[in-house]
Amino acid sequence: MSNQPPHSHFAALDDLLEEADNWHVNTGDETIHAKRMGGKWRNIKWLSSSIWLFMFFGPYLRWNDRQAILWDIPNRQFHLFDITILPQDLWILALVLLFLAINLFAITAFSGRIWCGFLCFQTVWTDLYTWIEEKFEGTPQQRRKLDKSPVNFNKFSKKLGKHTLWLLVATFTGMSFVAWFTDVYVLWGDLFALQLPSAAWITILMFLAGTYLLAGFMREQVCMWLCPYARIQGALVDVTSIIPTYDLHRGEPRSRKKKEQEGDEKTGDCVDCNQCVAVCPTGVDIRNGQQEGCIMCALCIDACDLVMDKVGRPHGLIRFESLNGLEGKVCPPVYKQPRIVVTSLIIFAALVGILYGLNSIDAVDLKVLHARQPLYVLQSDGSIQNKYTLKILNKLADDVKIKITATGPDGLKITSKQTLVAQHGTVTPMTLYARVPREQLTVESQSIIFHIETVDPTQHFSSHRESVFIGPKR
Repeated sequence: MSNQPPHSHFAALDDLLEEADNWHVNTGDETIHAKRMGGKWRNIKWLSSSIWLFMFFGPYLRWNDRQAILWDIPNRQFHLFDITILPQDLWILALVLLFLAINLFAITAFSGRIWCGFLCFQTVWTDLYTWIEEKFEGTPQQRRKLDKSPVNFNKFSKKLGKHTLWLLVATFTGMSFVAWFTDVYVLWGDLFALQLPSAAWITILMFLAGTYLLAGFMREQVCMWLCPYARIQGALVDVTSIIPTYDLHRGEPRSRKKKEQEGDEKTGDCVDCNQCVAVCPTGVDIRNGQQEGCIMCALCIDACDLVMDKVGRPHGLIRFESLNGLEGKVCPPVYKQPRIVVTSLIIFAALVGILYGLNSIDAVDLKVLHARQPLYVLQSDGSIQNKYTLKILNKLADDVKIKITATGPDGLKITSKQTLVAQHGTVTPMTLYARVPREQLTVESQSIIFHIETVDPTQHFSSHRESVFIGPKR
């Protein structure tokens, strides 16, 4: 609760009510200038939005003399610090995408479009652009007045400064995206030398135009008309979802009376100040129930709580609550809601698969192919020889020298070269011959295991693969 004296509370409320008289719901025919208010949810929104800073600064992280995170498409490699994922391991990335997608559906089913309100790049970039706009042009009332004023030096200078900074942010966004696919320092050098490849120029320009137009001009229209996720939210949110909700029973009937007088008809807590609408980035009125435009950013909760402080009434007129909860119904626990249980199981399975994949990735991998024609060759000394093709996949950033050994039947010998240099980021094939004295072969087919390991002790990696050694029928 505020510690200001009551008369200052009501003076501030008079200003809010005067502002509400000039407020109307925007239907896309003009720019929404959302009001900024502080509060718990605004702070959480800034904190969650800051996660996207990793997109800007992540490519600048270095690891072992190379970029820490790099999608090296020309060489078909994905580097994640010490981990290198090649096309053979793309099933791990598929599980990551499944994990993120199902998470999005699960979160929506449980608590509505909080992804849209707190983490969506469109929401975050729009919030950043409107913050820049506020720094140059002032409050929403001042911005509306400036938009309607004739062009003069004051208007031109403010607009020029704002759009220049908008374009810089858009350009840096495009550069940051491209930097995930190429070395960032080389990228900047090529940019200033005007030697970027055409694909990089096109990508940067597309991101520049997209960011500038979508976050600077279209804003909430993207959420309401372009985003496909907005269209399917109705199928995911139900009466048990915990979402920003207006307490109709407590708030109605609305009244602009600052204080109830004796004998007055009982009124609700809503003073019809419209601050919940004024702060909404999409211009919806939460008091009219759930709407497609609501991105559930919870800024209306901060605005309403602030007004409740001013009129001396408790918080929570607008709060996170399920529709069943507002009606006094008991919601089933999470573990009894089938869609939550099913999505949670899928998320858990995907997470287990990701962790298993990351822990089982070998820096060097081995595959062994046994020759089919002939299956074996009888040597002049009476021994049996088999031919194999070894394919060694080196996932390291450098070429490594590999030593090859084998274990199997007694008397097993490798008669061909037992070392080779495995090329980095690719498969290096090698033909290998193995011999076993005939008297040591008790059955037609026996197990043989090939082992590979790096020769350099400073980077010791190994792998093995089982195959068969085939001899004549006994």
